Amino acid sequence: MRLPAPLVKGRLKKRYKRFLADVILEDGREGTAHCANPGSMLGVAVEGAPVWVHEHGDPKRKLAFSWELVEVDRTLIPVNTTNPNKIVPEAVERGVIPELSGYGDIAREVKYGQSSRIDLLLTGGRRKKPCYVEIKNVHLRRRPGLAEFPDSVTKRGAKHLEELSGVAAQGDRAVMLFVVQRGDCARFAPAADLDPAYAEALKRAASAGVELLCYDCEITTSEIVLRKALEIELEPR
Repeated sequence: MRLPAPLVKGRLKKRYKRFLADVILEDGREGTAHCANPGSMLGVAVEGAPVWVHEHGDPKRKLAFSWELVEVDRTLIPVNTTNPNKIVPEAVERGVIPELSGYGDIAREVKYGQSSRIDLLLTGGRRKKPCYVEIKNVHLRRRPGLAEFPDSVTKRGAKHLEELSGVAAQGDRAVMLFVVQRGDCARFAPAADLDPAYAEALKRAASAGVELLCYDCEITTSEIVLRKALEIELEPR
């Protein structure tokens, strides 16, 4: 996935009201950037950290900038939580995810379950069963090498796991795919201390036949691509 251009480097002054971030650019300008991340951004919204923002150049826009990247512990991290929904289809088409290969058609935001929409529905090709893929963005890293989700309580996330379990019970493929938008982790685990209900729901979903996948990303200031699979730990070490 290509990042918007041009990106301008600066430093994060503060992030507030969920969708706003004040930044100080390298040329001395200060401005407010849109932050496309409704989560807590625990460990990511670090005041004073290097950031990259997209300068729109459109006087009609309410905010002149959009926050795209932050650097924490020498690691580039995209902050936009909608990126994985663009990254994954590209990766599926390129054959980067072997577990999701062999399908002929990719549909997005398809209604299923009880008033839910699946991120990707894969059908056709040489595969006999349709595959329902729910995608979650992961930013959190509190221990070396360990990515975690969620970074705050997510009842909606637990609901998605229940819906996927229903798909698996009907005999179709159900996949929960975690996309770690950083490249400094080797393992993934649910953040049970932050949301114990989600951690239990994830274990129940796995027992019900939901396939769990986790991939990290290779990130530059111009592009984000899915890279490699990470080990998944449902029980803390």
